[in-house]
Formats: sequence, C-alpha cells, structure tokens
Amino acid sequence: MLLNELLCISKVPPGTKHVDVDLSSIPPTTAMAILLYNRWAIRTIVKSSFPVKQVKPGPPQLNLKEQAADSILVLEGALKLNKDLYVHTIRTLDLLAMEPGMVNGETESSTAGLKISAEEIQCQVCYDLGAIYFQQGATNAALHENAKEKFFKTRELIAKIGSSSLHCTIDEERLAGYCQACGVLTSSDDDASQQATPYSQIDNCLKTGNYQDLVKIFLEDNLALSLPVQFRQSVQRELFQNALQGNDALEEVCFKICVCNTVRDILQGEIIDVQFCLLFLKPNKEKIDFLLEACSRSINLENASESLKRKMASFLKNLCLGLEDLQLVFMISSHDLFIKLLKDDERKLLIDEMRKRSPRINLCTKPVTSFYDIPASASVNIGQLEHQLILSVDPWRIRQILIELHGMTSERQFWTVSNKWEVPNVYGNVILGIKDNLTRDLVYILMAKGLHCSAIKDFVHAKQLFAACLELVTEFSPKLRQVMLNEMLLLDIYTHEAGPGANGERPPSDLISRVRGYLEMRVPDIPLRQVIAEECVAFLLNWRENEYLTMQVPLPLVQTNPYVKLGQLLAATCKELPGPKESRRTAKDLWEVVVQICSVSNQHKRGNDGRVSLIKHRESTGFLLISWECPSHFFFSFQEPLVLTTILSLFVKLHNVREDIVNDITAEYISIWPSSIPNLQSVDFEAVAVTVKELVNYALTINPNNHFWLIIQADIYFATNQYSAALHYYLQAGAICSDFFNKMVPPDVFTDQVIKRMIKCCSLLNCHTQVAILCQFLREVDYKTAFKALQEQNSHDAMDSYYEYIWDVTILEYLTYLHHKRGETDKRQIAIKAIGQTELNASNPEEVLQLAAQRRKKKFLQAMAKLYF
Repeated sequence: MLLNELLCISKVPPGTKHVDVDLSSIPPTTAMAILLYNRWAIRTIVKSSFPVKQVKPGPPQLNLKEQAADSILVLEGALKLNKDLYVHTIRTLDLLAMEPGMVNGETESSTAGLKISAEEIQCQVCYDLGAIYFQQGATNAALHENAKEKFFKTRELIAKIGSSSLHCTIDEERLAGYCQACGVLTSSDDDASQQATPYSQIDNCLKTGNYQDLVKIFLEDNLALSLPVQFRQSVQRELFQNALQGNDALEEVCFKICVCNTVRDILQGEIIDVQFCLLFLKPNKEKIDFLLEACSRSINLENASESLKRKMASFLKNLCLGLEDLQLVFMISSHDLFIKLLKDDERKLLIDEMRKRSPRINLCTKPVTSFYDIPASASVNIGQLEHQLILSVDPWRIRQILIELHGMTSERQFWTVSNKWEVPNVYGNVILGIKDNLTRDLVYILMAKGLHCSAIKDFVHAKQLFAACLELVTEFSPKLRQVMLNEMLLLDIYTHEAGPGANGERPPSDLISRVRGYLEMRVPDIPLRQVIAEECVAFLLNWRENEYLTMQVPLPLVQTNPYVKLGQLLAATCKELPGPKESRRTAKDLWEVVVQICSVSNQHKRGNDGRVSLIKHRESTGFLLISWECPSHFFFSFQEPLVLTTILSLFVKLHNVREDIVNDITAEYISIWPSSIPNLQSVDFEAVAVTVKELVNYALTINPNNHFWLIIQADIYFATNQYSAALHYYLQAGAICSDFFNKMVPPDVFTDQVIKRMIKCCSLLNCHTQVAILCQFLREVDYKTAFKALQEQNSHDAMDSYYEYIWDVTILEYLTYLHHKRGETDKRQIAIKAIGQTELNASNPEEVLQLAAQRRKKKFLQAMAKLYF
C-alpha cells in the first residue's frame, strides 16, 4: 500500500505499465519510486520461494509472479541509467503538498530529496536481479549464468563503494553463498574468480567420477581442516548410497574416504566410526597401505603438538593389538610413522605382547582363517559396551548401555569398570546401599562423571549428568535428592565464578538465596561435603554479602558451622577496615581463631622400625582442620581483594611473631593484629610459612598488579635469600603504580625499608654501583654505605655507565676523588662530566634540583627493570 501511495505522489499515472516508461526521461524521484516498487516485487517473489512456517491467512496479495518478467525488464533498464536518483523525504513531501510542481521536475528543485548514487543503485539492482535469476534457474539452467554475472558485478560494486555505505545494504554472507553456488552450477574456464574452492572441486570430482582427486582433497584437508566434519560425512554417505545401488567400483573409494574421515576424527579426539570398523573386518595389505599413507599425510610431525602425536600413536598401537595377521602387524610396526611416534620401550612391549598371543606363527605365513570370520563372543560385546560406557557423557546413552549390560549379565558391578570414577565416601555408602543393581550403577556413574566434568570445568555436561541423576533419585530417595540439589548448587557457584563472575557480574539473587538456604539447612541424616560449606561461605565473602554474615546469619548456625563463624569474623573485620582502635576487637577474635587452627600438640609415636617419630595433631578447637598444602583450601577460594588482603595480612603477622625470624614480611593493615602469642610453641610455623607463600602466589593469580601483594612476594624472596627474584618483585611493584617509573613511585610503596632491602639485594649480588645509587633514594642519604660500596673494585654491574643516574653532588665528588686516587683517568672524566651538569648546581632553586633527581630516578629504575624483569 505504501509503495502504491509513493507511486501516486511521484506522478506515475495509474494503469501505466512500468516497462513502457523511459526512466531516463522522467524526474529522478519518479524513476526512484518505480525502481523501489519493482525491486520490492522481485524480492517478494524470491522470498516466497523459500519454505516457511505457515501463517494465518491475511488479506489477499497481488499475484506478483505474473508481472515478474516486466519487473525484470524494468530493473535491467535501470542498469543502463548512469545518473544519480533521488528519493522523497519528509521535507520534499511537505513541499509537494504545498506546491506540487516544486519537487517533480518542473523547477530547479527537481533534485530535492535524498540523493542515491548511481553505483549504489546498480549494486542493489544487480543483487535483486541475481537473486531472481538464481531462483528461476531451477527450471532454466541457462539463467544461472545471468545470476552469476549479476552477483559478481554486485561484489565488484561493493568493493568500489565500500561495505559501510549508508544507502546500500547487502547481506555479504548470503552474497558469498550465492557466488559460490553459481561457481558450482556453471562451468567457466576463463573466470578468474572461480579459483576452485574445495567445495566446487569436490562437486566437480563427484560429477566427473574423478575419485582419485577426491581422495587427494580429503587427505589434504586433514591438515588444512577447512571442510566441516558434517560436509565430509555427507560426501561419504552419498558415496555409500551409490555403492549400495550396484556401483561396485565405488567400494574402494568408499573405504578410502571413510579412512580419511576416521583419521580426522582420531586427531580431533572423536570416537572411531562404526562404518570404519565394518570395512576393516577383513583387513588386507592394500587397506593397511592406504591407512598408513592417510595417517602419514594427516600429521606434520615437526609442528604437531604432543597431544596429536599421542592420539595417533594410540590409534596405531590399538590397531596392531586388534590384528591377528602378524604380517599386517609387521607392516604397521615397521612403518616410519609408527617408529617415530612410539618410544622404543612401547614398541618392544607391543611386539612381546603380540608374540605371546601367537608364539608359533611364522611371520612369513598367512593364517588359515581370519579371526574376524569367527562370531564375536558375549565377553567381547560386554567389553565394547564397557568402553563406550567409560567414554560417554550423555546421560541417556549411559542409561541405555547399562540396560544392555545388565541384560547380558547380572553378576557384574559396572560402577567398578573404571578406577577413575570416584564418589566421595560420604555419598558412597548411601549410593551403594541401593538394592536394585541397575539403579545403583546408574546413580553412581552419573554422579562420578558429573563430579569429574565439574572438576575439569566442563560445566555443561556436568549439569546434564547431575540433572539426570536428580530426576532418577527423586523417585525413591529424599536423602539422595537433597545430595544432588547440594551438588547442583556447588556447580552453579563454579559456573558463575568461571563465567559472568570472572567479568565482575554479580550473581543472581536466586543463587545468593540458595547459598544462604544451604548454610541454614537443618535436614537430619543428609550426608554433607565439607567443600560445599567452604565454597558457600567463600561465595558470600567474594560478593560482599557482609551484612548477612555479620548481622542476619542465625546464631545457632554460627555456633555449629565453623566455616560460617570464620566467614563472619572475616566479614566483620573487612567491614571495619580501616577503622578506629575499637574496631580491632573483631580482628582480635579472628586472630585467636586462626591461631587455634594453627595450633598443634606434639606426641611421640614409635614406628615399626623401632625409631621414635614426631606426630603432629591439631588441637580439637571446634573449627575446621586445614590442610595447608591442599589447593582447594578454604582460603584459596577467596577472590575479593579486601578479603584476600585481610587474610594475607593476618598470616604475615602470624609468620612475623616467630622468635627466630630475622627479616619481617610487610603487609597492609598489619598493625590491627595482636603483636604476640601466649604459647609460641603451640603454633605450627612451618604450616604458616607455607600458607603465606601459597596465599601470595594465589592472590597474584587473581590480580597480578596489586603492588602490596607484590611487595609481600618480594619480602618472602628476600627472607629466603633469593635476591634477584626479590629485586624483580620490588621493581615490579614500583613500576605498576608509577606507569613504569614515568611518575613518582608512591612513598608507601618504596618505603625506606623496601629501599634498604633493595640495597642489600644489590650488595649481595655484587652490584655495588647500584647500591650507591639506591642510597640516594632514602629520606636521609646513606653516605657511609654508598662510599663503602664505591670502594669495591669487583662490581658485577655497569659501574661507570651508571654515573649519569647520580644526582647527589657529594657522592659524585667522592667518585672523582676515588678515581683520581686510583689513577683511573677515564672513569674520573665520566664522574666530572656527571658533576658538571648545570641542573645539579647547588645554587639552583629546589624545584630544579628535585626535577633533576626525579629524572635520574626514572632512568635508573627503568634500567634496573630491564635488567631484572
């Protein structure tokens, strides 16, 4: 209707055939209206040819197909126009309403409206003509040539006007598909753009029966990986269907294509196709030869990853174990690819195993009957199903396999098939108490596979497996139902932390409510895993639910759940940081709890060898017993920076109260903790030291740019005499908070203690010139240490090359004197040149002297960073 209105407004006489109108002789807005109408007609015809869902019947539509030929002629005529056209806008329509002659060509305003360039018009018209010709090509193949011409012309015009044109919008992905389809449907030897894509090559091979080249393309694609797996399989299915229709010549081709696809599947970690197994029931020399050729041409040993090499090696090894004809085994084991992929000991073990299986068979003789001619036994079928059971993560498929296995034998416990299937002991007793064997196996395997998928962060499959298990146990066990709900809560926490949570997105309120509900749950006799309580409390801390933990959490829950108690103390401490002295009460409570956790009582126990060994037992405090070395430790679930900083500060302080500590470690908020412990001997300081190191390493994986954490790491290296590593982290902390030393390093980062430790590191590394320069960084220049360092003649740094970084005139004067005394004329001249810089003149204003010092600090620290990073 709107297009008809546009035609009327544009002065197109009603009843006039558009094909009879000369577009070049009418006003540009009238020509544009005719073009828009006919382009719409063509597009509607093309769109109606696509299968779509039936819609409710509406008002009757024009029979556009009858006027398709006329519309095509109109658009073809439009391609001959070599001028810009104009389309009406709101402004021109308003003008037309006031003075009809103003806009339609009678005055100088005939170009009023929105200008559409000739290239943009031709581009869109070519695309529409190409689409209608392609659609009509189904009944008239010659039209595919016309479609091809139009589409390729469209592509040229897009390249000319640019794909970001405001008035020309073409679906370039669909255009590329049209061009590719036209390339396949038409044969043009002189078309430069027809640079045979793999799809067109394969189509041509299938049409001409050139199967040798077809196999070659598939082999090359095993390296290139350009063809989708589904497309390759569709070609394989088409060949097999043709072979089934009586074309015996295709049997060899079917085998080769199937081998190519199987090798591709192996390298991508997929299961071997059943079709390959059927074709390999009766192997022979020719089949083995081609299989080895396909394997060799599908992997580049120089560039291939270790994972790809092991997959190929495993396939060849299993192939040998599945062959009875030792001649064929010898063909594989003596092949160059096999020798390169398998280690010597692996090859020897394989050969020994084959010899044990057939000790009297001569390698030069052929077996009388093939093993594969004998029907498979029940044990073989069970083994195959068990193999599928191990590999599958599809709940429905796992259930079907278990039903088949239980139908074959009732004596086996199939939950024991794989020693990798592990279920926590707290759950195992309940699951193994299920009386029905099939249900017990299914519940155990679904849970074990779900836990494994969760551990390797395959959360999609884990959720499917847990959901299937929940649906199953809901029918008969409320206890197991609650277990599965708990595990699904933990999985949802992991999924959020690894997905939206990693980008800082807060969890949905529903998830927070479920976490609170789990902690407050009071259902008797429900087996509970410790890790779920840990992760729930850590989750609330990470997302700053401090109000709930400190004010709203039920008191009985705090008294009975040690994780909630610890989380409450942490939340309260974080909430009050930084605060007045009175707020240190919660910090003291948290300190006492952690000290209790770290307390041990020593008992002596005589071992089997008669010697006395020291056994450490943690005191029964009512709190969690922490395994410090375990990476899933409660504290290592924290991701919120303030929580991490607080717990790290606490453990650093606990580490520092040790009597034999020579070098303290610094940390933020360290002053809020008590400075002593009544019974030092009761604390396991070895565990504390390990915890501090592990916590810092973990914290830096969360945020490697936290300069306070970097200073802690540096202090740890300094305390353990790893001076080069300590300098690395001191400098990294300074670089991060100063834009790589282009700004001044904040004094709370490069404190006097940090500078003194950097000086000591350089001194012990025999970098004495660096020591002298760093002495200038102190609030009070340490001339004694600087002069002593400069007296050292065996320095492992750049020595006089560093003189340009010295801004203290006293140190430069001492250097001049020292080199004169030693007769080192060249070095004395370098020192004199450095002291002669006008910006170091003592008469300069303080601002000039400060600027000179800052510039030298920057250059020196950048040079140090390049040395130690």
